[in-house]
Amino acid sequence: MSHYKSNLRDVEFNMFELFNRQDVLGTGPFEEVDADTAKSILTEIDRIAREDLAASFEDADRNPPVYDPAAKTVTMNPAFAKSYKAWMDAEWWRLQIPEELGGQVAPASLIWGSAEFVLGANPAIWMYACGPAFARIVFENGIDRDKTIARHMVDRSWGATMVLTEPDAGSDVGAGRTKAFPNEDGSWNIEGVKRFITSGEHDMAENIMHLVLARPVGVEGVGGPGTKGLSLFLVPKFHFDHETGELTGERNGAYVTNVEKKMGLKVSTTCEVTFGDGAPAQGWLLGEVHDGINQMFRVIENARMFVGLKAASTLSSGYLNALEYAKERVQGADLTQASDKAAPRVTITHHPDVRRSLMTQKAYAEGLRSLAMYTSTWQDDVIIKQAAGEDASLSESINDLLLPLVKGYGSERSWVLLGTESLQTFGGSGFLQDYPVEQYVRDAKIDTLYEGTTAIQGQDLFFRKIVKDKGVALGYLSEQVNAFAEGDAGNGRLKVERELLKQGLDDATAIIGAVFTDLMSSNPADEKGDLKNIYKVGLNTTRLVYVLGDLTVAWLLLRGAEVALEKLGGEVSASDKSFYEGKVAAAQFFARNVLPQLAGERAIAENIDGSLMELDESAF
Repeated sequence: MSHYKSNLRDVEFNMFELFNRQDVLGTGPFEEVDADTAKSILTEIDRIAREDLAASFEDADRNPPVYDPAAKTVTMNPAFAKSYKAWMDAEWWRLQIPEELGGQVAPASLIWGSAEFVLGANPAIWMYACGPAFARIVFENGIDRDKTIARHMVDRSWGATMVLTEPDAGSDVGAGRTKAFPNEDGSWNIEGVKRFITSGEHDMAENIMHLVLARPVGVEGVGGPGTKGLSLFLVPKFHFDHETGELTGERNGAYVTNVEKKMGLKVSTTCEVTFGDGAPAQGWLLGEVHDGINQMFRVIENARMFVGLKAASTLSSGYLNALEYAKERVQGADLTQASDKAAPRVTITHHPDVRRSLMTQKAYAEGLRSLAMYTSTWQDDVIIKQAAGEDASLSESINDLLLPLVKGYGSERSWVLLGTESLQTFGGSGFLQDYPVEQYVRDAKIDTLYEGTTAIQGQDLFFRKIVKDKGVALGYLSEQVNAFAEGDAGNGRLKVERELLKQGLDDATAIIGAVFTDLMSSNPADEKGDLKNIYKVGLNTTRLVYVLGDLTVAWLLLRGAEVALEKLGGEVSASDKSFYEGKVAAAQFFARNVLPQLAGERAIAENIDGSLMELDESAF
């Protein structure tokens, strides 16, 4: 039996009952994908994920890829390679690419809704299969030469990587020292070492296209310090005929010089790649413009979305595995008969703390799914508005605001809950490899680290998505939450929860106000200010990720509960009755157990001082 337990019913609830994607499907740029087609796509990808992709999940962990340091090549796990081929052959990845590359224009909500199944069943497959998605970036940012390369990437199923991090620079991308030297034929030679390159080497594709950030040398006006001095280059593993895409057989000077041994997600090759050591690493400047960091951010933002969704889908499967176990595991008497030694033993779903744990898992898993889906609806709106020639700036800003929550908040909540609740439900058995949850825990930790740690997400959220945006997107989101809190959602059934939501919004607003005050008082131009107050801002930015995440998820769960209560007011099947009752229960539980904690976070934020930053290092 597959380890993976999907939740197609809840994905469809989000798409067609909560966010009404049927209103945009079959219209405008999505004219060829109507609601019925979308449902059939979700059903089929769910099936492939459970039957074909999940099949190699465990074996690929126990028998990870083998690196040959002499040949600088990797041999993949055969079972995983079979699963990967099944996904590539199915060609559902064409939903992610434009028609010019042989794709099908589809809403982001459908792409990410179906991606959940792949990411839950065997997430590394989605990562290795990113070639077409990266080809889209190349196509949309490139000149005719690059567009031809993008077509080869799709038609020949090439792999692709995003190459940013360097051994000494880490997350400080602007400190990168990899250099690019121009050649007379218009190409460039790349020299340097990059680290933590996902899918940097494997044998499942004939070629791998590296998208490399490097600093140009010898060109006037470009290549300066910081991120603005970086340009984006296309550097293949093998040289190829640019017209036909056929490999010439000649190896380019971009070699994997190490494959990391990791805690989890072992089937995903995390590589050190050395460029230009022994042989030139030839590449081409994307678009012939030195705009590397902006071009790469298209890749980064897509990656942050998939990481957050990977985390949420793993939590969902972890919860459903725990629920199945709890329904079968008999242990102890009911608490009301604890003193009766002859009382019948019951399944652990009868025990209060197990129920608390299960509902916590359910609420967060379903709430994080709604958060990702809600974010994708704004991505839909951007596509629709741009196709109609309308201003999409607000939709873009709201999507930008939500991405740090999807990635940072989603990954942290999922990782913690998988270990403290999902695994815990199994007791000691959860620590064994007999059940998939121990692998889930190991595989999920990386989600809090790559594509920007949670601390980086917090700084991005505050400085770029709130301050730089002048609070436009945040103001819109706050208005929506406030309108719901002050409305009559639930016809009286959600009155207490709406009051808690209103208080949670007030607490979150106060925290943001406190952080803004510290930011303004750290301005060097303010004679009464103190530059060190910027430290107080930094001590609160990660807190903002959690607070805004909890607030937004509570709001979305309560919106789902409102829909569920409306459905329960009519005739529904027995299975739908249980489903909708579960939606209401999860929303009420989350509002009553999580939102009150925001008051404590407010008290901490408003009273934070700089003493921690003044402490001598020796005290640590």
